[in-house]
Amino acid sequence: MEALYVIRRAKLEDMEKVMEINKKELPENYSSDFFYEMLSNYGDFFFVAELKGDIVGYVMSRVETSFSFSSSPPFFLRGHVVSLAVSSSFRRMKIGSSLMQTTHEEMKKHGIREVYLEVRVDNAPAISLYKKLGYSIVKRIPYYYADGTDAYMMSMKLF
Repeated sequence: MEALYVIRRAKLEDMEKVMEINKKELPENYSSDFFYEMLSNYGDFFFVAELKGDIVGYVMSRVETSFSFSSSPPFFLRGHVVSLAVSSSFRRMKIGSSLMQTTHEEMKKHGIREVYLEVRVDNAPAISLYKKLGYSIVKRIPYYYADGTDAYMMSMKLF
């Protein structure tokens, strides 16, 4: 059976559609400069879902150096999923899961041991997805979003 969509690395020409999805589907929006900076600096971790030539979702992540109090070496790489969105008319097709799994696999190839993200505490579908993927809630961050909504920080070990 032919796949309905393809997950691939984002390209410069995808950015307008990615930003359109971000503005339409998420309450938090980034500047266009931020999207281009993420693509330029972290393109290995920026993926889109393409369906019949149209971008229907994206995941944008970066890599950060973190300090460990309990392991050696004292520093390690941690992945940060900055934004995940799928066009509302294409949800429930496992596109979000596929985007996240592709990101996780790419992070593993780069030696990243842990990944984290922030999610609105009232976004039950996203929280459910992240839990199915293996994430756990680490803490609640009060007033994280511009409208005053709290966020959960969720993380998971990749290996």
